[in-house]
Amino acid sequence: MADRLYKPKKEEIKTQKTGTYFVVDKKAKKSYEEYSRKELIREIEKLKKRKKYGLVWEDKPEKVAELCKEKLPILEEDKKKEIKTDEKKPVNILIEGDNYHALSVLNYTHKGKIDVIYIDPPYNTGNKEFVFNDKIIDLEDSYRHSKWLSFMEKRLKLAKNLLKDGAAIFISIDNNEVSQLKVLCDETFGEKNFVANIIWNKTDTNRKGSQYIKIKHEYILCYLKGKRSEKNTWQINKQLSDTVSFSNPDNDPRGEWFSANVCSDNYKKGSKNCFEITSPSGKIWKRKWFKPKEEILELIKENKIYFGENGNNVPRLKLFKSEWENLKTFVTSVWSDVGGFSDARKEYETIIGKEIPFETPKSLKMLKRIINMSSNKNATILDFFAGSGTTGQATLELNKKDVGNRKFILCTNNENNICTKICYPRIKRTIKGGYKDLEGRNVNENKGNLKYFKTDFVDARPTDRNKKRLVNKSTEMLCLKEDCFDVIMKCYDFRIFTNSQGKNLGIIYDDDGIKPFKKEVKKLKKKFVVYVFSLDESAREEEFEDVAGLVQLKPIPAVILNVYKRIFK
Repeated sequence: MADRLYKPKKEEIKTQKTGTYFVVDKKAKKSYEEYSRKELIREIEKLKKRKKYGLVWEDKPEKVAELCKEKLPILEEDKKKEIKTDEKKPVNILIEGDNYHALSVLNYTHKGKIDVIYIDPPYNTGNKEFVFNDKIIDLEDSYRHSKWLSFMEKRLKLAKNLLKDGAAIFISIDNNEVSQLKVLCDETFGEKNFVANIIWNKTDTNRKGSQYIKIKHEYILCYLKGKRSEKNTWQINKQLSDTVSFSNPDNDPRGEWFSANVCSDNYKKGSKNCFEITSPSGKIWKRKWFKPKEEILELIKENKIYFGENGNNVPRLKLFKSEWENLKTFVTSVWSDVGGFSDARKEYETIIGKEIPFETPKSLKMLKRIINMSSNKNATILDFFAGSGTTGQATLELNKKDVGNRKFILCTNNENNICTKICYPRIKRTIKGGYKDLEGRNVNENKGNLKYFKTDFVDARPTDRNKKRLVNKSTEMLCLKEDCFDVIMKCYDFRIFTNSQGKNLGIIYDDDGIKPFKKEVKKLKKKFVVYVFSLDESAREEEFEDVAGLVQLKPIPAVILNVYKRIFK
């Protein structure tokens, strides 16, 4: 009797004879083929030699991910680090903690809400910059590539969930892992969603590289999540579109131009950038302008605002063809004009100083380009390898320049005090101002707000007691999800929050909070998103029938636990 070495698949039929096996290939509809034991072994050896296109590596368990099987991540605010300068400005977020845990929380609060992601992960150079399971990974570690891929895959999968459809992720990397990262991103985001492998000329690295060729560049891999729709086209693509029509109706000596919006009719007296401008014909325009008044007056002086042939048309900004053609270098795949490491270090030192060194900050100009080319003025930008906080500074400075309402979410651990001593102070000083830029000019405040959170945990066992504890610890997550941070009422059993856009949030922590909360809803006569404590997935609608038209009910902790079940399964 032959040894039973071959176990056929379900779709195969096995019939035994002495020393042989019969296998039917149903898909190909072949007749019976007879295989001896020796032939089977030979076929198995052939299969082993077949190569799979793509990445195959030994997945390495990671402590921070394994922890989530026992503990569920939450956020706790450090109130002492809150920065608030302008209630009308959006709230930016800094999360101190491992980015795997931060991304897990964001999978609940920000799924499908992020406009652009930029990250600068460890390059895995073997130079003590990559730590896996509390151990420094060096060149002697035979599993260093597997550990890095395991590390990156977990985070990229979580990050993908956060992106809007058509949004982009940009990842800085160098020669050590660029090949592996490219294939990993092909698998994660889809090969068809690859945009470009941008070459960043960092210019000042002649001291590094092989003995044969000095390396002067790094890479920025760019991918989309899904397809970008016509309504969600990158700004730069709009700018360079072939549909742009140039003309010169006022015979401007600077040549042909086309017009762009410079104001809207959403005028509210006393609101930011709402003011009156008088056209050359004497007509007064009460508008909300996209630039501060002094800049609009300067543009009028330079004849860059067009009021129509008779001076009575809606004001438009003149954009000259010569200026437009110069922008074409903006989207090439080689970036040699956004500053290198030396500029980035100087930008960092103007704020933090030389006494707290940081070796690898990224260029402000480079981050501004990434944000500008891939999103609009109301974008939410995520950086979950925040490092020194360049992404946050770039966002704040862009908002100041074009009166934008972008907001950022930064995540970093506090290894070597990088969050508390570097990232947070940089953001704080960027907001407050009072330093000089690279040209020696005084920098005034970049108005903005910041909430500072730390990751924490609750027991994952699905007991009633643990569910109640998760509800009690969920306040910051719910406020972050609904973008409502301003407290209207704070009671033991419930709380009420609002924001500058008039959105209202209610959180009911206990049965005893339902009745007094409804009393406040009836008094305020405003619509609320309400998270109500429930031991199951019921939102207890029957108890809110008398305010049904004013509340949108969601059960907690079920809405949070369902997300965690999906990502930690």
